[in-house]
Amino acid sequence: MKSNPPQSFNELEQWLNLRRVTEIECLVPDLTGVARGKILPRGKFTEDRGMRLPQAVVAMGVTGEFPESGPYYDVIDPTDRDMQLRPDPATVRIVPWATDPTAQVIHDCFDHAGKRVPFAPRSVLRHVCSLYEEMGLSPVVAPELEFYLTARNTDPNTLLKPPIGRSGRAETSRQAYSIDAVNEFDPLFEEIYDYCDQMELNVDTLIHEVGAGQMEINFFHGAPLDLADEVFFFKRTVREAALRHDMYATFMAKPIAGEPGSAMHVHQSIVEQESGRNLFSQIDGTPSEAFYHYIGGLQRYIPPAMALVAPYVNSYRRLSRHTAAPINIEWGHDNRTVGIRSPISVPQSRRLENRVIGADANPYVALAMTLACGYLGLKNKIAPKPEMKSDAYLSAYALPRTLGEALDWLRRETDLHEVLGREFITIYTEIKELEYEEFMKVISPWEREHLLLHV
Repeated sequence: MKSNPPQSFNELEQWLNLRRVTEIECLVPDLTGVARGKILPRGKFTEDRGMRLPQAVVAMGVTGEFPESGPYYDVIDPTDRDMQLRPDPATVRIVPWATDPTAQVIHDCFDHAGKRVPFAPRSVLRHVCSLYEEMGLSPVVAPELEFYLTARNTDPNTLLKPPIGRSGRAETSRQAYSIDAVNEFDPLFEEIYDYCDQMELNVDTLIHEVGAGQMEINFFHGAPLDLADEVFFFKRTVREAALRHDMYATFMAKPIAGEPGSAMHVHQSIVEQESGRNLFSQIDGTPSEAFYHYIGGLQRYIPPAMALVAPYVNSYRRLSRHTAAPINIEWGHDNRTVGIRSPISVPQSRRLENRVIGADANPYVALAMTLACGYLGLKNKIAPKPEMKSDAYLSAYALPRTLGEALDWLRRETDLHEVLGREFITIYTEIKELEYEEFMKVISPWEREHLLLHV
């Protein structure tokens, strides 16, 4: 959480004055988590207190395409109407890499009647959190975000490679938790931490993950919307810093063949608003019924919700047996082979870790998804499966294997539609179906190698 963030437009103006800001990056996260919006002079931002953009700006795919017809236009007005964007003062941050004093502010999306646009990712997460508030509860989350550093790659047909470090050599072997391997990129990480400090992003531990050039950053726990904003800002920051050091940072789920994929593990717990007590623990410190019901909700609804947190064809390359990524929704204490892990902790810190989410997921959608599954478990008192105490990779697959299959499962799961919003599910599935169709038009090197002369 930022120290005393602005809570009103007047406080935001004071914040901007104190830092002599001359330009504002007005941002809105789209369906993929990409920053859309406009850059305004300070005077124009102060005068308008917001801006307008077409509705479809937050409802486009990663290719920038839109469906030509179908249910998409039951939600998006075919006349391409505007939506009104209002700044959230608490999200203001300085842009540390800008030449002139520049701030960035995340905006919320509203229609002309003043209602939140229900398919905007930030609106979806707000809505799920409001369901907990109605129950007198507050979710607490802490993401762990993995990513790869790679050498610059300007040709999509060229394989990605690890970048050159201070030693003048690239990594050729796996260096999990190696301090020296992280130190290879000291200048980059010093700049990343400096940027994060200037932006008041609450990042915690940096480690080297299993893959060559793969890193992980942990965030301190907090409210879901705050943490989604921080992940959104962090992704922009890391990409920018990497470019300044002649390399790329990528959050693709599986960027390099033969290396582990990248995840966004989300630790989560639920707190009673009145007492401040962790809902997952009883007074005597043992796990509560709510703890098990939450697990039951995750197990019941994660499989049909996978398209939300494994949003691309590439995402499913990560979810394979014995690759440090789960293949099912078993749960267990201190067991990293399962999809739902209960880490070792004291009772007041008892939490669950959702390990199925990919680093390529939109952070707002990802947090909304996992909290929605847990909410349904609490509401419907869903009992979990018995704890997995052995290697979950020896169990059967329980997750969809392709994006097409995942979209079919999501369309059929009406309970999730009720919690996340029918408009959002319609927009999301229509856009992802379009992306999937685009991908299927591409013939891969594997097909040319093994099928060209053999079938």
